[in-house]
Amino acid sequence: MHKINHILLVDDDSINNFINEKLLKKLGCADKISITTNGEEAITFLKDICQNNAALCPELILLDINMPVMDGFEFLERYKELKFPNKGSVIIVMLTTSTNPNDTAKLNESVAGYVNKPLTEEKLKEVLEKYFD
Repeated sequence: MHKINHILLVDDDSINNFINEKLLKKLGCADKISITTNGEEAITFLKDICQNNAALCPELILLDINMPVMDGFEFLERYKELKFPNKGSVIIVMLTTSTNPNDTAKLNESVAGYVNKPLTEEKLKEVLEKYFD
């Protein structure tokens, strides 16, 4: 499995974040794992990290749809406005429990893919092989 530098989890559910972080660490697929609990925190995190040092910017963002403060779709709108080096190489994958067809219809070009929770080793391997091999 390909190892990447940095994965950002964006999810308001602390249990999902705990489980996903454990899985990512177990698989050793990233040197660094960061967690934010809503889209607004994620935007702030990306502004702080990516604009100051592109090498520290996450290569993969696993993004929940339904979150308080700023949901995944609002995040994607704000993300479009961000400007930082290597932005084009950041892969965003929606990671959600939503089965609403309207949600998948709203995904835009900012999103590389859509994965249903729970995140599993197989699903993660598929994402990594598709976008990072």
